Amino acid sequence: MHNSLFINRCISETLLGLCDGLSRFSGNSRAALIFALNQESELIICDPHNLLRGYEPKLKALYLESDDWCKSIIEAPPSCRYNDIETLQNLHLDGLISLGGSSGPVYYQMWFTEHHPNICSLGPTECWLEHAVLRFSHDIANDSSLYTGISGNFLREYATHAVHDCIVDKAGRILGLDVQIHIYPILDAVLGISKTSEEGVRPCGALTFIEPRFLQDIRFLAKFDKTELPPLGNYKHVRKLLQAVEHSNRTLVTDGKHIIGIAESNISEFHITAVFNDKVGFLYAGKEVICSFHDGNYSSNTHRAKLFEVEEALLDFAVEPSIRNDMFQIIAALVHNAEEKKFGCTFVIDLAPAPTPTAGQALTPPIDLRQPNKLQLAAALSKVDGALHIRANLQLYAFACLLDGHRVPNENRARGARYNSALRFTAQHPETIVVVVSSDRPVSIFQKGEKIDHGCISSLSRCYLYPLHLREWLYSAE
Repeated sequence: MHNSLFINRCISETLLGLCDGLSRFSGNSRAALIFALNQESELIICDPHNLLRGYEPKLKALYLESDDWCKSIIEAPPSCRYNDIETLQNLHLDGLISLGGSSGPVYYQMWFTEHHPNICSLGPTECWLEHAVLRFSHDIANDSSLYTGISGNFLREYATHAVHDCIVDKAGRILGLDVQIHIYPILDAVLGISKTSEEGVRPCGALTFIEPRFLQDIRFLAKFDKTELPPLGNYKHVRKLLQAVEHSNRTLVTDGKHIIGIAESNISEFHITAVFNDKVGFLYAGKEVICSFHDGNYSSNTHRAKLFEVEEALLDFAVEPSIRNDMFQIIAALVHNAEEKKFGCTFVIDLAPAPTPTAGQALTPPIDLRQPNKLQLAAALSKVDGALHIRANLQLYAFACLLDGHRVPNENRARGARYNSALRFTAQHPETIVVVVSSDRPVSIFQKGEKIDHGCISSLSRCYLYPLHLREWLYSAE
């Protein structure tokens, strides 16, 4: 019989490791667990960071008002091996990713974490939760006498393994069990090449990994002599070769050991492709993006601003829904253009009844940004030092605008002039929203002298867990 102290320790260390690992991979992340050790046990909830608060009605419907959650579970005897796990799929709760399992040691467990808006793919995170299911089942099976306490450390360092497991799952579904290409060397090579500069410049271009049995079907534009194939492990050589495919629809082709040649990128066979774009790159399995890589690490981040803060800020003003939507699409297009071309810029969204005074190059007449060619012109003008001044009628009134204002207490000397100017300007002009794009990709939104943070989560630290009966937890919110 398991004692409560042992169970609490298992859960605490596993949840903490899971939160730490996912926070490195996806940004600050919370996690929660609902479980029952056996069929007769009451469901227990562990939610130390209140991830599941707000979902009480759905959880009550799922777990208290219905027994569908356990109907598909085939009960296994407690002696059943911990890795004989029946996977339980995502519960599809808005804003959450969930995955669970049932095994002999743990009759039911469902793990939850946040579905970040800028996530490339659910696949790696679901593999992470699947591994949490395995680790918890393993620890409960071992009991306190054999408990090692290393599950949290496994989950903390699981990023590369999560990407690996996700790709292996996709390759297995398409190619079957006979997968010849090894994924871990591919992942190591991609990070190695991404950090290799040529004349001070990081790589651009695509590198495609092909199963050896499919190489004969590739229509090569150029194929290298078999006796002189460049080895994949020679990152400097591969980096030089990438210059032949940068900014094109061409790709280097490799069998996972050597560079075989150059082909067009529209390859139909299952493949793994690393797309390098200076400091940031993306890893694909077939046509589906799996993750990004940056500074020698894999991440779920799309590295594109989602701008939810802009949507929320626009809701504070009496603007027609169609205008609000068009404004958001215009700002998103301008921001993404700056992100892709890697330059900093500022946009002033002026929603005041009369134009807010700005010192810049006025346009007569203003430019209608609903016209695609005029929007492209605005994107080009945003490269000029100073801000674009956009009014609620979706027209560009001025560019190269200087944003001034009185000093505010929350200025940050560690940030640049755009950041602090936006704080001052919006403090003095409360009916404006300012969007600042930095050249190193971060996007900041300002309103009323404050930087808006969407869904900001404080740094997660070790916490003492007090697992509660799910029924008690649900009714305590009423």
